Amino acid sequence: MHAARMALNRDPELRRWAEQWLKDRERGAQPALTDEEFEKHWLYVRPERMHEGAIEAVAAYTQRDEQS
Repeated sequence: MHAARMALNRDPELRRWAEQWLKDRERGAQPALTDEEFEKHWLYVRPERMHEGAIEAVAAYTQRDEQS
């Protein structure tokens, strides 16, 4: 996890991509929320999701690059 978090902190492009990827995944898990409600929800859960999802997001980013 530490390496994934360091990668997110060092690479702004990776961080933006990972945050959007995690946000999209969270949105899929919260379909009943309106867009406004979801934005408020995301502000609240973002730090936790970024921390918990760092490894998975970096792996998805790497796979995306390998498939290109």
